[in-house]
Amino acid sequence: MLIFQLAVILIASKIAGDISVRLGQPSVLGKLLIGIVLGPTVLGLVTDTEILKEISQIGVILLMFIAGLETDIDEFKRTAKSSTSVGVAGIIAPLALGYVAGITMGLSLFEALFLGLLLSATSVSISVQTLKELGKLKSREGATIMGAAVIDDVLVILALAFLMSFAGGDVNLGLVIAKKLAFFAIVILLSWKVVPWVLRKFAPLQVSESVISAALIICFLFAYFAEYTGVAAIIGSYIAGVAISLTGYKQEITHKVETISYAVFVPVFFTSIGVTAQFSGIVENLWLIAMLSVIAIVSKLVGGAIGAKLTGFPWKNSLAIGAAMISRGEVALIIAAIGLENNLLSDDMFAVLIVVVLVTTIVTPPMMKWLFADKNTQEEQLLMKKNA
Repeated sequence: MLIFQLAVILIASKIAGDISVRLGQPSVLGKLLIGIVLGPTVLGLVTDTEILKEISQIGVILLMFIAGLETDIDEFKRTAKSSTSVGVAGIIAPLALGYVAGITMGLSLFEALFLGLLLSATSVSISVQTLKELGKLKSREGATIMGAAVIDDVLVILALAFLMSFAGGDVNLGLVIAKKLAFFAIVILLSWKVVPWVLRKFAPLQVSESVISAALIICFLFAYFAEYTGVAAIIGSYIAGVAISLTGYKQEITHKVETISYAVFVPVFFTSIGVTAQFSGIVENLWLIAMLSVIAIVSKLVGGAIGAKLTGFPWKNSLAIGAAMISRGEVALIIAAIGLENNLLSDDMFAVLIVVVLVTTIVTPPMMKWLFADKNTQEEQLLMKKNA
């Protein structure tokens, strides 16, 4: 059954991606939408199985690893101030609006704060692919977005731990902070001293593709360590990519990882987002979904844009950066699951927020496409088709 589902996903995602590009949109939009069609909601050809989730997880880890490999570290350093501003402002706006919405809906203090925090989360895995297709991943805006995503993830997780410690959850705030600090201290040291050494040791081995194997080992171990310490796995894989980008093996690894990733794992990740969508009860809660979707989109767009504008970006570029921060993705889904487990979200609210997360994910690519450029050049069109 899995083999059939993989074949269906690969065929459908490539065709849908190509159609999306021909219609002037990033290919990722077509892949997201075709997932809804393939899933239980419409055709039922693909089901949300545990093994499909694992393959999807590998896909997003590899996607962020590629983003790290293609990061210009000098540009990344230059945009540190902008990234911090975008990351912080992109949390404050949705946190405030989400809290007000929660109080208006009759939620308790902690439930309203939790809703605000959930809406503050960002997952730029969708934005990364869109930036690649638009040729903007290595730009100043791209570096700002990636830096802001790391800051956003860390701050939201710390704030969540702080809230849970007061809301009765079994959380040791000091331990949470210590784990985060330990993660960044250790991976920085490993990136500086160990990663180049590992690649040099693997390179002369008399086995096929030893360097790419070493790179994937580093990627997966960094991702695992990040998840173990409470930081999103995608942050770990991104840092692994950045570390390898500073070595002489960057070009070889980038080319081969892209081949592996875009052939199988990344299409499964994009399509599986649509497959997991559940629309039961959507009519009864349509007004709530619409309200929270507007809050989720506007708050990140405006918050991120203000953060970028305060550090010197023109308004259009600032709005484009804000748009790239809109998608909540798997980070918000993880937080929602924590809320459900700790009775900070009802079953109905959990179902509503799943749809809201899907909405933010689907609207992000076309908004970025529109804001990053008035129209694509022929070169950009060719790049989009290549990634379809």
